[in-house]
Amino acid sequence: MKVILKQDIDTLGSAGEVIRVKNGYGRNYLIPRGMAVQATPRNIKEAEENLRQQSHKLERVKNDATALAERLEALDIVIPAKVGEENRIFGSVTTQQVAEVLKSKGLDIDRRKIELDEEIRSLGVYPATIKLHADVVASVKVQVVPE
Repeated sequence: MKVILKQDIDTLGSAGEVIRVKNGYGRNYLIPRGMAVQATPRNIKEAEENLRQQSHKLERVKNDATALAERLEALDIVIPAKVGEENRIFGSVTTQQVAEVLKSKGLDIDRRKIELDEEIRSLGVYPATIKLHADVVASVKVQVVPE
């Protein structure tokens, strides 16, 4: 039996693919759960049209992410922190603090998309990466200064 997947399934394939599965698996599991539809000529044409439209949307999202990455790389992220002896800060700088600084500058970035290369526990400049899209990653510098 041929089916068109409606969502990504790790063991089978990605959404929009036409695959061959055993009859019982398709009829009793994939189709009733809404994971796939039967691959009729009409459904195949519809799936191709959806993929074509989706590719245009994905391209637009990627272009927006690229523009945002350029804006992010031009920014200076300065985080004030309380300092103890030997320029060591109390606690550490987290991705949440970086996200708050970005939000104050008008950029709403989720903290889970921000990755710090190392724990920030002293003053200085540290690299951070922000994953905006599967193919777009922005590299920014986080500067920690005394409060």
